Amino acid sequence: MTQPNDSQTHKDRVFELNQALDSGSLYRVRQMLKTLPTAGIAHLLESSPPKTRSVLWQLVDKESEGEVIQYLNEDLQNDILSELNAAQVFELTEGLETDDIANILQQLPLQITGEVLQAMDQQDRDRMVTLLAFDEDTAGGLMNTDTITVRRNHTIELVLRYLRRHDRIPEMTDNLLVVSREDQFLGILPLRDMLVSDPQTSVREIMREDIEAIRVDMPATQVAQLFEQHDWVSAPVVDEAGKLLGRITIDDVVDVIRDNAEHSLMSMAGLDEEDDTFAPVFKTARRRALWLGVNLMTAVFASFVIYLFQDTLDQVVYLAVLMPIVANMGGVAGTQTLTLVIRSLALGHIGPSNSRWLLTRELGVAALNGLLWALVISGVTFFWYRDIQLSCIIAAAMMINLVTAALAGAYLPLFLKRINIDPALAGSVALTTVTDSVGFLAFLGLAQVFYVS
Repeated sequence: MTQPNDSQTHKDRVFELNQALDSGSLYRVRQMLKTLPTAGIAHLLESSPPKTRSVLWQLVDKESEGEVIQYLNEDLQNDILSELNAAQVFELTEGLETDDIANILQQLPLQITGEVLQAMDQQDRDRMVTLLAFDEDTAGGLMNTDTITVRRNHTIELVLRYLRRHDRIPEMTDNLLVVSREDQFLGILPLRDMLVSDPQTSVREIMREDIEAIRVDMPATQVAQLFEQHDWVSAPVVDEAGKLLGRITIDDVVDVIRDNAEHSLMSMAGLDEEDDTFAPVFKTARRRALWLGVNLMTAVFASFVIYLFQDTLDQVVYLAVLMPIVANMGGVAGTQTLTLVIRSLALGHIGPSNSRWLLTRELGVAALNGLLWALVISGVTFFWYRDIQLSCIIAAAMMINLVTAALAGAYLPLFLKRINIDPALAGSVALTTVTDSVGFLAFLGLAQVFYVS
C-alpha cells in the first residue's frame, strides 16, 4: 500500500533530478536512476516534460529499458518505440515475459514486428505468434504461456523431482495445471496441498477438477470480474475444444482493473486513459478538437430549441433567468443515474433480467426528488416575481426534466452498449443533449402556452 509520504518523496526526487539536469550533472542523474525501481523510473518519465524525458531515457541502463517501458502508458511507449529499429526492439524486450513482449509488439508496424519475430528462436517465436493472434482486450491477449503442466497419474514425488529440474518457477505460480496427453485441461494441483501430501500420493487424489478454465475469447473485463469473485491468483486459459493455451495471472488483471477505472474517468471528458500528460501542444489539441466539435453540435441543438421560443423570451424576459435552473437540475440528476448504470455495466451487475427493475427504481427516485425540488424552486420563483403562474410552470418543467433525465440516464448506456458504442465515452454528451433540450422545451413550451397563447 502507498504510504502518505510516498508522493512527497517522489516530488523530492523529481526536483533533485531536475536540479541535476539543469546543472548538467548527467553522471549524478544516472546514479540516482540506478537507485530507483523500474516502476519508479517509469513514473519519473511520465512526470517529466518531453525535453527532460528524452535525456532521462538515454540515461536508463540498457538492461533496465525493457522493464521500464512496460510500465509506461501506451502514448509514451509509442514515442520511444517509434525511434527504434527491429534489432533494438529485440534487445529491449529480451528477458521480458511473453505477454509483456506481445503488448509491446502490438504497437509496432507489421514490418518491425516481423523482423523482431524472425530474430527469436523457434520456440519463442511460436509462443509469440500464438499470443499476437488474440485481441489485447481478451483473455488470449492477457495470458502468458509460461505454464507448468503435469499428468494426473503422476505421483507427488515425481512432480517434485520434475519441478527441481527447472531453473526457476514462473512468477505467480500457485497451482500446477493438470492436462491429458493431448493437452486437454483437466484441473489444477494447488501447491499448498501438494507440499503437505504424502510423496506417494497421486495427482489424481488431490487435484481439483471443479475449476472452470477461462475461454481464450472472453473479454478482459469479464476475466477481471471472475478474478474478483473467486480471489484467484492465476487461472488457466483454454480454446474452444478445452485445450490448454496458457494462464492469466493477477498482475495482468490488476492492469485491466486500473485501465477500466481510468477509461471510465477520462472518457467522461472525451480523453483516452493512455493520453500522455506532457504530450506536445499540437498533438494534444488535435485529439481534443474532435470531442469539442461533438459538444459544440449538441450545444447548437440546445440553442436551437431556445431559438424556437424567441418570441416568448422577448415577452417574458425573466424566463431567461430561470431556464438554466431547469436544465442544470436535469443534467445533475441524469448524471447520477448515468454514472451508476455505467459502473454497474462495467461490473456486470445489469442484465436483461433486472434492467426493468432498475428503471422503475430510478423513476421513483426521480419522481420524489422532482416533487421536492419542484416545490422548492416554485417557492423561490414566487418569492422573486410574485407570479403564481410562473411558479407552477417552472415546477412542472422541473418534474418533467428530472423524470426524463432518469429515463435517459438509465437507458442511454444500455442502448449505446447494444450498438457497440462505449457508454462511458458517448453517454455524457448524449445525456447533456437530452436534459438541456427537454428542460428548455418543457419550460419555454409551457411558458408559451400560458403567456403567449
